[in-house]
Amino acid sequence: MSQYIKNLKAPIAIVGMGKSGDAAKRLLLACGVSAEDILTFDGKLASANFSDANKLMSEGKPQTLVVSPGVPLASVWIKDAQSRGIAITSEISLACSCLTSEKLIGVTGSVGKSTTVSLLQAGLEAFSKTGFVGGNLGIPFASYAADVVENKRPVADWVVLELSSYQLENCAGLVLDHSAITYFTSNHLERYDSIEHYYETKWNILGITKKTMLLNSEGGDLIEYSKGKSTNPQLKIISKTDPDLQSYQLQKAQLIGQHNQDNLALATALCREAGWPNAAVEGMKNFKGLSHRLENLGSVKGVRFINDSKATAMDSVIIAATAAADTLTTGGSLFLLLGGRDKNLPWEQLSVLSRMNHTEFVFFGECRDVAQGKSKLPGNSFARLEEAIAYIFSKVKTADTVLLSPGGTSWDEFKSFEDRGDFFKKKVTEFSTL
Repeated sequence: MSQYIKNLKAPIAIVGMGKSGDAAKRLLLACGVSAEDILTFDGKLASANFSDANKLMSEGKPQTLVVSPGVPLASVWIKDAQSRGIAITSEISLACSCLTSEKLIGVTGSVGKSTTVSLLQAGLEAFSKTGFVGGNLGIPFASYAADVVENKRPVADWVVLELSSYQLENCAGLVLDHSAITYFTSNHLERYDSIEHYYETKWNILGITKKTMLLNSEGGDLIEYSKGKSTNPQLKIISKTDPDLQSYQLQKAQLIGQHNQDNLALATALCREAGWPNAAVEGMKNFKGLSHRLENLGSVKGVRFINDSKATAMDSVIIAATAAADTLTTGGSLFLLLGGRDKNLPWEQLSVLSRMNHTEFVFFGECRDVAQGKSKLPGNSFARLEEAIAYIFSKVKTADTVLLSPGGTSWDEFKSFEDRGDFFKKKVTEFSTL
């Protein structure tokens, strides 16, 4: 058992029983904490020991709270518990107490962090047999620690963590060898007093970084914010135009879009700082993107297919359409699928796409008439996505690109944007046999 966990006062209450809370409970048990000394609290989960915070504190009498990231530390009852000397910790802090020789990289940012971490995962997998990638993205850090404690996996040479602002509020014991911030823009203001408070929470990552912290030069408000904060020699600003990155030919990567070139440049610079081999950069260049987020499905019969089913906002559609148009093969056309269910969206913003050459707009779904009427974009319209895809399949030729970046939600025909994206992928597979 880690000394830190051994010294935690019982009862220990896990606050929030999502993935993070489940992982924390598993690690506590793996480290020898008695099941009788662990309480669970979740306001929405019937299987938790407590669903009312007042009852948890009065009846359970916890001496330690393991607070999940989704539960605000500013909650009145948590602040009251802290003022009474009850220890506050987190799943990440529990995991950190079990580390031995691992080297850590942490990535945060308002947007782009999941893609950057996924790039690093592709790079790590190209040379490491033991590396772990997780945190806010995918597998909780405590799950890794529990696997090691239970001898289910070897100690990692490298750990790469996606870190949300929520996690950075409560991560005592976390020390990173290297870190990066991808982007600063307004987000989560329902939880923070101001945008400055939100940015400051993200910026806390610098204080837990031993060596270098890299900043994306195209990171929204990031560079301007950093000017007023620090001249720390640990900081390095990274641009895709940096001369020492040119030899990697990042422009030949599978990822689509200039914003992803920025993410790739940041990840490549992290590889260099960490001393990873060149094979890691080649691994990242072959990464095709997160599922349903400008996901390059490759070419079938000379036609490129891109799955951007997650795009349910106009700015996302414009970014995707621009990225696809900018990377069209000479002589090719772009077929853009737009539609789904409306959520009172400003479809008129898509009118700027009318300037794009060699583009055919194809509308589908419940909101097809609204989307086309407001955007004033020309094109054929279909009741169902399947019909729209069949129409496109009848017209596409070698060098064309088909992009699903719908703008509307999936709930007119599908359970989720993932379900819609998977349907699109299935149809792409079928195209190969037509």
